[in-house]
Amino acid sequence: MHPPDSWPDPVALTQALIRCPSVTPLDEGALDVLQGALAALGFTCTRLKLGHPPDGPVDNLIATIAGEAGPHFAFAGHSDVVPAGDLGGWSEDPFAGVVKDGFIVGRGAADMKGAIAAMVAASARHLARGPLKGRLTFIITGDEEGPATFGTAPLLDWLEAQGLVPDLCLVGEPTSQQRLGDMMKIGRRGSLNAWITVNGAQGHVGYPHQADNPITRLVAILAELKARVLDEGNAWFQASNLEITDVSVGNPATNLIPAQARARINIRFNNEHSGAALSDWIRSVVSAHAPANQVDIRISGEAFLTEPGALSSLVSAAISDVTGHTPELSTTGGTSDARFIRRLCPVVEFGLPGQSMHKVDETAAVADVMGLAAIYEAVLARALV
Repeated sequence: MHPPDSWPDPVALTQALIRCPSVTPLDEGALDVLQGALAALGFTCTRLKLGHPPDGPVDNLIATIAGEAGPHFAFAGHSDVVPAGDLGGWSEDPFAGVVKDGFIVGRGAADMKGAIAAMVAASARHLARGPLKGRLTFIITGDEEGPATFGTAPLLDWLEAQGLVPDLCLVGEPTSQQRLGDMMKIGRRGSLNAWITVNGAQGHVGYPHQADNPITRLVAILAELKARVLDEGNAWFQASNLEITDVSVGNPATNLIPAQARARINIRFNNEHSGAALSDWIRSVVSAHAPANQVDIRISGEAFLTEPGALSSLVSAAISDVTGHTPELSTTGGTSDARFIRRLCPVVEFGLPGQSMHKVDETAAVADVMGLAAIYEAVLARALV
């Protein structure tokens, strides 16, 4: 049993993690800090360095500890962060982890080094209660903010090969909105990016009959794609939306019909669609307007829903125990690594308030980090029985 004075301080651990400038795909010592804290608690740690340039290699960590027979619960998250951006806009060094006026300031404070630190503190406190029932695992990647190619997905493959598939998983993304505990994510919309290239025939603008303007075709394609109402949403998901995110031709001449025009679109789609069906639709619309085309599509995640049930109830109860509030169950926002984990086990997301994530002067309130550690401890007390 670990005495209380040996428990990791979640605020100090958050600061130590922030001081590692782990901008994807760099690690810069972040996982060494985390591994040191978990190994001291008795976790067996495995480092998996995966991938190759330009998106890798990526450092990842799986840490696990087993006790008496019981369920297998996993915490999941990422140690990588987005770039700091305009350093002149920060009130403090974004990688100093300064505590100021009750807030930890630094890149990754909210997304999601504060949550990782809270997970470690909660685990230490749970282990101090007595013999562990079941298994507790950390799944931590350094590739969530990037392409997510060499991170959680292959880590899950590794766990599956080792026979270590969790029964339940909680991802520590910053899901809270106005206050800690007001929202939990039980699903996410899918995301599809499509790069559309339309080829025409170059020519003089004064002789359009001798050319084939690809811009005209591309405009018609985008108009048809944008005009479709994909759906009206449903009980758990907001409506799907298609957005045109780039249009480019790069024609420097005013009297020249170009030979090629390009566009990029993104679709955030709910569980009334699949990435494959949307891809087929996009290709059919493009081909109808422009036989000479190239369409490249990347589906970064399918829509998924963890139906309200045992896991969401367990986490909701833990939040209520600590805060006195019941969280809203939501599927809003962008994608997360939960989209990979859901293929192995039920997964929900719950973490700090995220108003400052990815912004200049990203912060996490000291009280919220401490409160999150208490909530995660209450989750473990309910899950590992």
